[in-house]
Amino acid sequence: MSRKMKRIVLASRPDGRPTDANFRLEELDAPEPQDGEVLVAVEHISLDPYMRGRMDDAKSYATPVPVDGLMEGGGVGEVVASKHPDFHPGDKVFGMTGWATHACLPGDQLRKLDPDQAPLTAALGVLGMPGFTGWYGFTRLGRPNKGETLAVAAATGPVGSMVGQLAKAYGLRAVGIAGGPEKCALAQEKFGFDACIDHRAFDDAASLRKAIAAEAPDGIDIYFENVGGKVQEAVLPLMNTFGRIPLCGMVSAYNQGALGGKAGEGPDKLPLFMRSLLVKRMSVSGFIIADHYDEYGAFLKEVGPMVGDGRVTFEEDVAEGLENAPDAFLGMLEGRNRGKQLVKVG
Repeated sequence: MSRKMKRIVLASRPDGRPTDANFRLEELDAPEPQDGEVLVAVEHISLDPYMRGRMDDAKSYATPVPVDGLMEGGGVGEVVASKHPDFHPGDKVFGMTGWATHACLPGDQLRKLDPDQAPLTAALGVLGMPGFTGWYGFTRLGRPNKGETLAVAAATGPVGSMVGQLAKAYGLRAVGIAGGPEKCALAQEKFGFDACIDHRAFDDAASLRKAIAAEAPDGIDIYFENVGGKVQEAVLPLMNTFGRIPLCGMVSAYNQGALGGKAGEGPDKLPLFMRSLLVKRMSVSGFIIADHYDEYGAFLKEVGPMVGDGRVTFEEDVAEGLENAPDAFLGMLEGRNRGKQLVKVG
């Protein structure tokens, strides 16, 4: 008897901010695994900001999702059928399942998980791509030194919260920037930030800058950039000489056509930005974490025990039902989520 599955595909490309109309829920027969393949019943999928870029037909570091194609993303679940010698029914695994209740993937594209070591969902967040992104950018590109000051936006997200907690473990002052008083309280009370600034409380970069400066009296040595926009404009003048800026995302620009090469609104601030880099001899390191998975083992070796003993903690925001993935995704892009955005599909 064939299994039924559900999936969400890209129904149309968005023009600016995505809407529900850009997605379509489909029901079909689940594929049968062929030699070397494994069929997974997906339990949770991850929603991440990079997926917004995949919705555009624009030149980028990865191929766009085709119209009528499965929305891509990582997922965790249980093997239900296997034609690969290393996987058996009942095994818990991680893979790029997409937004679907089932996924049939080559075994060499799956990673076994041990539910006794950490919750399965940790592979989508704190011990997965987002946590690894924060660790790599902070440790390898931020080049932290004890006593320095770090600033990071989206401080309660899975990347920002990892960066802040590592900064504290390495002996830095951690200043977070987040949207709303509840998230700022979470940053300080759960993730241990020394301070957190609510960017929504300020109408412009100049006033936001004053608030950040008050919490970073010695200036900022590392700015972990994942948002851009008003926050970047506020932080840049506060950077110290020889400051470092690991750059992994620009969420504020994702709905403005920036990835498609269109000009943004407002004056061109690039010359001022470049002059600041020169005068302060700063380094900006753009990175895509997919290029650095040779370091994933080192990440797990350092951070895995910290998660196990509570030195690194995490927050998850779980939407129920695959059909609610589009709304959860749109909410995440608007900052409505609290912590790592997941969808429970099984």
